[in-house]
Amino acid sequence: MKKEYWDVTDEQVIEKTGKKISEWIKILDKFKAAEKKSNEVVAHLQSEYNVPRYWARTLTTHYIKSKE
Repeated sequence: MKKEYWDVTDEQVIEKTGKKISEWIKILDKFKAAEKKSNEVVAHLQSEYNVPRYWARTLTTHYIKSKE
């Protein structure tokens, strides 16, 4: 996967989701996203936070990459 797909700035994420990356990291930690399948995490962001699919996938990938 190309780094451009998940290496995003706070400004981009705020514009598209209304929250900073650090806020999403806390939300995903609380959801225990590291223990779940990526599709489950994407679905959670879409259903619980109305994050558009592209950005839900981007945030999920960013989260996973940050934990490596």
